[in-house]
Amino acid sequence: MAATAPDHGLKIFSTCPTSLPAQPVSRMRVLEDIARWSEDAGYEGILVFTDNAQLDPWLVSQVIIHATRRLCPLVAIQPIYMHPYSVAKMVASFAALYGRRLYLNMVAGGFKNDLIALNDETPHDERYARLIEYTTIIQRLVGTADPVSFAGRFHKVTNLKLTPALPADLLPGVLVSGSSEAGMQAARQLGAIAVEYPQPPAECAAALRGRTEPSGIRIGIIARAEDAEAWSVARARFPEDRKGQLTHQLAMKVSDSSWHHQLSELGKTGVSEENPYWLVPFQNYKAVCPYLVGSYDRVAEQVERYLDFGYRTFILDAPASRDELEHTSVVFERAARGLTV
Repeated sequence: MAATAPDHGLKIFSTCPTSLPAQPVSRMRVLEDIARWSEDAGYEGILVFTDNAQLDPWLVSQVIIHATRRLCPLVAIQPIYMHPYSVAKMVASFAALYGRRLYLNMVAGGFKNDLIALNDETPHDERYARLIEYTTIIQRLVGTADPVSFAGRFHKVTNLKLTPALPADLLPGVLVSGSSEAGMQAARQLGAIAVEYPQPPAECAAALRGRTEPSGIRIGIIARAEDAEAWSVARARFPEDRKGQLTHQLAMKVSDSSWHHQLSELGKTGVSEENPYWLVPFQNYKAVCPYLVGSYDRVAEQVERYLDFGYRTFILDAPASRDELEHTSVVFERAARGLTV
């Protein structure tokens, strides 16, 4: 079953799992399976994480490209890991070798312990200032065949030229976390898609009033024909877990990400079983985003409200199975009926 993203101006991404089997062959099989499921569902691409505990996102992206025909890796980019020229060179190399477009998910921060281990003591908002310079260099390198010079507080290049040049139709899409004001400002300045971890739709309207920038959200979806079936699947997949709750609390202490604290505060208010907006997977360290749970129609109604707010990019949580993507496609088909490109 194909998703409706191409026909309705939506960009839907799935996500690679953060935890993979120990054996290399099994790891490869999981990555390849999820990539193929995502492509078969009609998704634009798939998010590939980066942090000190993850596999290298560029090598994971190569596995994804070999397993698919058109799916675009959405590669998380943390400036502390590599020079902006190296990012541009990777984008151009993927284009030259595979004819495949990449998306870049520009990450300003991360876990405090990861940053400390890398001797990065840059304050939160300053990391976004650095990210703007870093991403600007990448955008200029991939956007022109001419040499690029740039002088900022954090990065400087002089007469730097990207070879091979990148075809215009393979220019990378750029996403930036927009959960903090510094992140939103960075997205505006870069012309990037600002991605948020959304509040329930009823609480979004005031914050989004008057916004015109391209925006997206990160969310999980569990939907079935009936509410009861969806909730049964959701609770079986994400049971409450004391160890997970303690791990979540520890992660709160070592993260300065605005979205992490916003969702944690929202979770303290509690959500009734009748409400499709569900934070239990996040609170039990089983997911890094809110979930929408319920019947196809009920979840589609929630997604439609996000569409009404102007969100057109959706990054979904890692799928549990191929069937799960088919259930999610039903939701988007119903939510997007009123949209025109």
